[in-house]
Amino acid sequence: MTVPAGGIPGAVFGIIGALAAFPLRLAAREVARQQGQLRRGVTRRTSHVVFGRTLLAKAGDAEIERRADAERRAGRTLLSENGFLRLLGLMKAPEASALSRQSLIDQSRLAAVDLDLLSLFDAFEHDREPYSFRDLILARKYAGLISGGASWGAIARSVHRSGPVASLTAKSLAVGSASGRPDAIYLENGQSELDGQLLFDLGAPDDDTLEELFAEAEVAEAAEDHEQAAALYQRCLAIDPTDAIAAFNRANCLRGAGRVAEAAHDYARAIKLDPGFVEAWFNLAGLMSDEGRVASARRHLQKAIALDAKYADAVFNLARLEFDAGNLEEARRCWVRYLELDADSEWARMAAKGVQFVDLHMARMSG
Repeated sequence: MTVPAGGIPGAVFGIIGALAAFPLRLAAREVARQQGQLRRGVTRRTSHVVFGRTLLAKAGDAEIERRADAERRAGRTLLSENGFLRLLGLMKAPEASALSRQSLIDQSRLAAVDLDLLSLFDAFEHDREPYSFRDLILARKYAGLISGGASWGAIARSVHRSGPVASLTAKSLAVGSASGRPDAIYLENGQSELDGQLLFDLGAPDDDTLEELFAEAEVAEAAEDHEQAAALYQRCLAIDPTDAIAAFNRANCLRGAGRVAEAAHDYARAIKLDPGFVEAWFNLAGLMSDEGRVASARRHLQKAIALDAKYADAVFNLARLEFDAGNLEEARRCWVRYLELDADSEWARMAAKGVQFVDLHMARMSG
């Protein structure tokens, strides 16, 4: 989770979940001023992924853990909201930080995965190492809550509802089932249990209209409600006509709904808004291939590969397209390239068989 020094020129930020503390349009403006790019969602070009705190109100712990792990394994830098704002210079980093991540784990007995997830949702003063002594106090409190039955998600959903997280260092926290929720987090003020506990407000902060619409569209898309998702993405585009990812997502939904011509239009729209949008070139190629427009599909796949030479799926599809068109030498070249990118999967075995077939065919022809 280390953020490289030296600013953000060339960095491509993706947002998962709406930002709770700062308007996205202002963040996008500042990123652009610093010569980076900010997009909702994640694409192949995304270098940094910001986890917005409103995601906590829309996704369960397991889904967030899965997504964070996937983005980390993809080699992207994960940022909390505060970490993102600090990187942009829009928020000052807290002072007096000297503890390493491992030292915090050793002294607090907080599990590493819980520390990383709580840091990702700004449950500490610092979003990454070096941590402060106040962070150590918080880590010990959180470890106690987790040992008492709370989840990292219950803590993350609670801590921002009582003011700055650093203020919790002077308060007693408890986990209990008085509300019927076994992992609900409470503040204790020393009075009787019934009178002296205040359940944290777990309600989600209000999002602006665009962020809510985009989140609703993503939910509908995940549920394969293609028509509803397409309509919601269209409303997003009506508010922000420059959103290439909304156009791309809408195209995918329209394709899923069988509205091919409209899908092609929105893929082209996404490409016009962001000429480097590799997935849009790739998906438009697939659409053209399905429609039997081989030359167009070839051009779009070649463009995707030119933008991202390691895009294995595009290389494989181009090989298959050239094979079907009878261009065996070009198909072989693409399959060999694919095997350089992927040597172990089922697709790799198919590519190897393709190379063998072409070699046998050429041997027969020369014999």
